[in-house]
Amino acid sequence: MDLDLKYPAISDLRNKARRRLPKFAFEYLDSATGTELGYQRNRDAWDSITFMPQILQGEHSFDLGCSFMGQKFDLPFGIAPVGMSGMIWPGAEKILATTAARHKIPYSLSTVAAADPEEVGPHTGGMGWFQLYPPADPKIRRDMIKRAKEAGFSTLVVTVDVPGESRRERQRRALISMPPKMTPSIICSMVMNPHWSLAMARAGAPRMKFPESYVDASGSDAFVHAGRLIRGWPDWDYLAELRSEWQGNMLVKGVMVPQDAKRLVTMGIDGVWVSNHSARQFEAAPSTIEQLPLIRDAVGGEYPLIVDSGISGGLDIMRALALGADFVFLGRAFHYAVAALGDKGGDHLVHILKSDLCANMSQIGSKTLSDLPSKIHHRGVCETSI
Repeated sequence: MDLDLKYPAISDLRNKARRRLPKFAFEYLDSATGTELGYQRNRDAWDSITFMPQILQGEHSFDLGCSFMGQKFDLPFGIAPVGMSGMIWPGAEKILATTAARHKIPYSLSTVAAADPEEVGPHTGGMGWFQLYPPADPKIRRDMIKRAKEAGFSTLVVTVDVPGESRRERQRRALISMPPKMTPSIICSMVMNPHWSLAMARAGAPRMKFPESYVDASGSDAFVHAGRLIRGWPDWDYLAELRSEWQGNMLVKGVMVPQDAKRLVTMGIDGVWVSNHSARQFEAAPSTIEQLPLIRDAVGGEYPLIVDSGISGGLDIMRALALGADFVFLGRAFHYAVAALGDKGGDHLVHILKSDLCANMSQIGSKTLSDLPSKIHHRGVCETSI
């Protein structure tokens, strides 16, 4: 089967994933919060950014490699952390870590993944980053980052945009619990999706192994899991302590305010990750691409910046790089791919993104990533110059 003909776009992988997954697993991955206007706001903002096509540019060869925080990568995008990846597809964490190693792109493992750092680290090939939901107990925090470091994760990504649980109404309607509880509706959904169910039977029921090694979550209600039980409410002092404890590159994820980004620079944080959690936490936030140029202005031209939320293809990666990002991450898309195609999913999505990026760069006469800022025609909602 020619995957490029059957699944030429992320939307095709999403449709396949929807058919292949139990409803509760797909709703967990696909949903935003509220009425999902924030999700649509992200998409509308990306679509409003245009480039001017250029003709007679001759033959094109593309250099998509880049350096970021002292490390060389073959492509300007990576795999974002997604909690409970192994519920979406059994073994997803290892599949995507191996994909990252093969293509020399970063893979970020979530604190609340279904595999712990010791399981995934050997598969990352030096491309592993670890995403931390800051725990309240400093002893747990120090042990977590020690384990991540010893497992081979070189960069710490501290997520700070989850001060409390969002409603995520679609997830509640789908009766999602962590781990999944065998209610009649859940069992029925599993029976209707035998590929997922058989793979899960071989892998075992998904659990949040890493946080569960620090706390007993048994007896909690359906929406309280181990990751939630250990989570703290970090402030600036907490972050300063964490900075002193982690020896290596540290990014802060969930930044949307330019003044916050400037303060992070002065604290010695190595890079800022502009994110609105793909509209899963707060419906009324602005789009990330709207805030990206403002944050670039605030931190200066050389400071490392990442952006995510709403990326749907190579053209969006091109838009992000043109408006000030150094690197782009995708979370949902890589999990659609693995849910749709299993072990082949990550590789096929990398192919889609790389091909789409090159195809669009050729239309605007851009041969290198550094060309992109000069090719913007209309910034849409992003009228601030970079």
